[in-house]
Amino acid sequence: MFLSRHFGKTHYVCASCARRITNIPARLSHAVAVSQNTTSISAARVRPAIAHPASFTLSAPFVSPHHEYSTATHARGPLRVAIIGSGPAGFYTAYRLMNKNQDAVVDMYEQLPVPYGLVRYGVAPDHPEVKNCQDTFEEVAQSPRFNYIGNVKVGYDVELAKMKPHYDAILFSYGASEDRQLGIPGEDLPGVYSARSFVGWYNGLPQFQGLNPNLQAGEQAVVIGQGNVALDVARILLSPVDALRGTDIAEQAIQALSDSRVRSVRVVGRRGPIQAAFTVKEARELMQIPSVAFEPIDRCLYPADIKKLPRVQKRIAEVLLKGSKTSAQDASRSWALEFMQAPKAMLADTDHLSSITFTKQTFVPDGDPFDQRTRVVPTSEETKMQASLAFRSVGYKSTALPGLSDIGVPFDNKLGIIPNDMHGRVITPSAGPGNLTAGHVSGLYCAGWVKRGPTGVIASTMQDAFASADIIAHDWEAGVPFLNDKDGSGRSTGLGWEGVRDSVESKGVRPLAWSDWKRIDDAERKRGRAKGKQREKFQSVEEMLSVLDA
Repeated sequence: MFLSRHFGKTHYVCASCARRITNIPARLSHAVAVSQNTTSISAARVRPAIAHPASFTLSAPFVSPHHEYSTATHARGPLRVAIIGSGPAGFYTAYRLMNKNQDAVVDMYEQLPVPYGLVRYGVAPDHPEVKNCQDTFEEVAQSPRFNYIGNVKVGYDVELAKMKPHYDAILFSYGASEDRQLGIPGEDLPGVYSARSFVGWYNGLPQFQGLNPNLQAGEQAVVIGQGNVALDVARILLSPVDALRGTDIAEQAIQALSDSRVRSVRVVGRRGPIQAAFTVKEARELMQIPSVAFEPIDRCLYPADIKKLPRVQKRIAEVLLKGSKTSAQDASRSWALEFMQAPKAMLADTDHLSSITFTKQTFVPDGDPFDQRTRVVPTSEETKMQASLAFRSVGYKSTALPGLSDIGVPFDNKLGIIPNDMHGRVITPSAGPGNLTAGHVSGLYCAGWVKRGPTGVIASTMQDAFASADIIAHDWEAGVPFLNDKDGSGRSTGLGWEGVRDSVESKGVRPLAWSDWKRIDDAERKRGRAKGKQREKFQSVEEMLSVLDA
């Protein structure tokens, strides 16, 4: 059984595990009768619209007969919710909410024609098992109480202020669309890339298809940052190309990696190995790449008895100290972990990156080097590292959607989050002293990275999304005010997407339904089969839309 203690230690949650957590059957139960008045799934997807909630039978099939949650219908009637973003946070919120509240009808907005967010565009192509959560999301999408609205950019194609009258609640789960900067000279030199853009490029994200990183610039690449994304970048650069050909990696990435001159990758962090953010799975995978050697790390970076370390750090230490399967003599490529170094400047030879200057760091006085929380401070010592390529991997950052302030949503630009009470309610910070809040902004909620910051794996995102869904369900049952009322007695129009569709289409925007995504999905799989791959993604919105016109 998948237990709560596994949260944070598992990199994905498959449909089976998610069902165990929520006690939901493997497929939608066809044993539960649906009234003849219920709009069919296929009918709801002819256009990206869903019937008015009143036309639904509210004993919807998306529930286990053994479900522990109350299915009592609150006097307020159907709950109409807009979810902004179709990544794991959005889908898991919908999954949970539609099970806790049998009257909930969800409209999910996505700016791209295709769903799944970082599951599609952030997960490394050689980690297909991480994408198993899509099975659960597919189940959600089959409910007649769910409506997918793709190719619609909230804040641009449709204003939040225009959406507000037609929903009881809006949940923001649009993730983190920018990466954090180093703030050092030379960061914009040719040859310097963000890990986010590189990952998007090899995963076929339309935004980054013009990146074309020059992997022939030289033999050494430096990755700044020591999280899982940093190790993903190193692994993709060093893996045999033939091991990637059968995945859904973008075709132009295969060609560039085939021609790559990179033979050494150095992954650099400001602190020590105990404080590094990567997990044992990613480290172990790098150790097992054929013909790739790991440069041994200094044993003094660890305590004499590593068994005294916390379990997670002990396992990582064992992997790093054991090293790679391939010796340096037999290797054609290598990688290394560099600790206690902070980037100071990136230097150019003519107009291209050639080296990086680092400032050596030391732990604060009396700081325990074997404590994950221990901070570091700079020394006067500097080192220079040759680098023909550099990848900045120091975190992602959420930004404010246009129009957030128009509906009373604050945004914390420093933290890159929507202020919230940690349960998922959007709050307004108090103007007074201290960390007080002025209260919950009625009917507005958040989940995922825009709620807690860009940390965690899919399992922790699921747990976070469940908490947000639970608080929405709780507030609705408790009769607290939602979007369009002050005392709990008012209601939205209940029109949801139907209330704003004409406005969106009048701008020349082409909204897509789930059935449209499935046609794109089928076409990508067909393209992949022709090349012996899982799928070959379309790499532009225009290509995706052209499938629907064929």
